[in-house]
Amino acid sequence: MQDFRNLAVWREAHQLVLSVYMSTASFPSVEQFGITRQMRRSAASIATNFAEGCGRGSDADFARFIQMGLGSASELEYQVLLTTDLGYLPPRDSEQLTEHIKVIQRMATALLIKLRRPQRFS
Repeated sequence: MQDFRNLAVWREAHQLVLSVYMSTASFPSVEQFGITRQMRRSAASIATNFAEGCGRGSDADFARFIQMGLGSASELEYQVLLTTDLGYLPPRDSEQLTEHIKVIQRMATALLIKLRRPQRFS
């Protein structure tokens, strides 16, 4: 078990959550319980899964939570696209959020590969 705060991909995911909260603050009030809430939950789910995985007892369990975080990242990526098309999210914010999501996806995928790699004993 390791401290999730030491995990670089978790730190990136946490920053993404903060960015999503700020970006959705100006969404129409009618969306408060709709897409605004869903985007915030998706973003938080990424970081939450990474943190929970750190608390698991094996690399296989940790990998499963990294995979779930990747699923939430894909969900958020679509929601960013949707809210941009609806005119809620300015294109510049959309591009920044999408790039941040892609960075996290690359980092998480690299970690997943490392966790699934068979360990060799010397």
